[in-house]
Amino acid sequence: MISLFFDTPRRTLAWIAVAVAGMLAFGLNLQYNGGLTPCPMCIVQRYLYILVLLLALAGWAGKGCRWHAASYLLIVPVAAAGAFVAARQSWLQWYPPEFYSCGRDFYGMIEQMPLSQALPKIFAGSGDCTAVDWTFLGGTIANWSFVGFVALIVIGIGWLLRMRRQCAAK
Repeated sequence: MISLFFDTPRRTLAWIAVAVAGMLAFGLNLQYNGGLTPCPMCIVQRYLYILVLLLALAGWAGKGCRWHAASYLLIVPVAAAGAFVAARQSWLQWYPPEFYSCGRDFYGMIEQMPLSQALPKIFAGSGDCTAVDWTFLGGTIANWSFVGFVALIVIGIGWLLRMRRQCAAK
């Protein structure tokens, strides 16, 4: 049954795009309907997921073994960066330091900075990176994000190894 979804590198890239789009939509749902404020580390992970989504769509749109391999070759380090950020956030949630700040709050930025400097920082998130606001099966959002990024790494490396033989034969 799994081979039906992951039988070709192109189809796998499509499923990666669908899965990542779903994760991003779920995160936005938690933010706007669940009232959770993303922290700067969450925002970085979100941007990395968007980059994976774009790379997967580019790979899916491309034709040929080398095009798909290039897409996976780019997805793996982006996912590794995301896994690193998610692991760091998980560590901070498990072992919160006595004093930790992810940045200034919204009102403090508006009061002390010109609007041209404050606006970009507002979109960087303002939640607490150490806070655990939501869990599923005992895992926090950062924990599940780490699992998602590691799955992308495993899938990417698996296809790169498999395609190495296929692309060489062509």
